[in-house]
Amino acid sequence: MTLEELTKKDFFTIGEVARICSVPEYTIRYWEKNFTALNPIKKASHHRRYTKTDVEVVLQIKELIYKHKMTVAGAKKHLNRFFSVGGNKEDPNFYSAKNLKFLKEIRETLSQILKEC
Repeated sequence: MTLEELTKKDFFTIGEVARICSVPEYTIRYWEKNFTALNPIKKASHHRRYTKTDVEVVLQIKELIYKHKMTVAGAKKHLNRFFSVGGNKEDPNFYSAKNLKFLKEIRETLSQILKEC
């Protein structure tokens, strides 16, 4: 998958995320259970659909665990500080992936309301 293809797609399968991030699919499933920041959309058919934000979260988890040698518990604690909605706006990580996703949803809702008016 090229960088151009990545920027054009909005959703990714678990196989695509595994290839992009160079981790096995079972690792991504395990991380889903342990990291609340990683929350893909699950279709009625039980297929997962990952957003670009989810891919970024997987890459962050991978970096914390593999590069910085954190345990899963340590990485979870680290990410929970930055992926909680709310928090300190002075913190450079305030605009984390989860917060940005939340803000985008608000913007889309407001845009729809304005179109209807």
